[in-house]
Amino acid sequence: MSEILKVENLEKYYGGKGIVTKAVDNISLSVEEGEYIGIMGASGSGKTTLLNCVSTIDSATAGHIYINGKNITKMKSKELAEFRRKELGFIFQDFNLLDTLTAYENIAIALTILKTPVNQIDKYIKEVANILNITDVLSKYPYQMSGGQKQRVASAGAIITNPTVVLADEPTGALNSSTTREVMDILNSINDEGTTVIIVTHDAKVAARANRVLFLMDGKIHDELTLGKFEGYDEMKSLREKRLSEWLEKQGF
Repeated sequence: MSEILKVENLEKYYGGKGIVTKAVDNISLSVEEGEYIGIMGASGSGKTTLLNCVSTIDSATAGHIYINGKNITKMKSKELAEFRRKELGFIFQDFNLLDTLTAYENIAIALTILKTPVNQIDKYIKEVANILNITDVLSKYPYQMSGGQKQRVASAGAIITNPTVVLADEPTGALNSSTTREVMDILNSINDEGTTVIIVTHDAKVAARANRVLFLMDGKIHDELTLGKFEGYDEMKSLREKRLSEWLEKQGF
């Protein structure tokens, strides 16, 4: 496998006039193509800030981030916007759907921005809707959908452009246990097809799906645990959750 993400001495500071907070403090890490990475840590540990820097939502104070061999910390705003549209997919806790658009229209946004031919958009949307079991909600507005349906629609929008990396920030935080499992199955399916997945979560059951889990503390990578390839729900219940829980207990989490 080749390296898909490389972070070198990343720092992110907030504040000024003598009051500075180091949200990310000299973090370096490497992610291989096709890996599934979980990022955990207490509130304020820097996990979301790290994800935001990698996802280009936020800019780094210092250091470098390479995705697919390209240094995104050196890109100008126009180049960065183009890179983001083509290479990255995003899934968030609050779904980020536009209330005035149907599920179909929300999913179509990503393709429209990429200037996908109109005669191909319908085909792509129906294909991804069938995969994620949301064909019956394509004509509905967000207020007419359940939380799980909204997250599946959001996931469809994230993966329809075949991104290099899918970044998820607490994607199951607002969902019940059964819907959480559905969303995690989607992410594992995406990963099985070769897409790199990086997820920030506070939920050990969610993190147990990852190949590797990083634990952040005070803006630094405090430790990491390798779990290997996810082989199914039964395997996770019997071994992965136990290993992860014992490891998290050692971190004081």
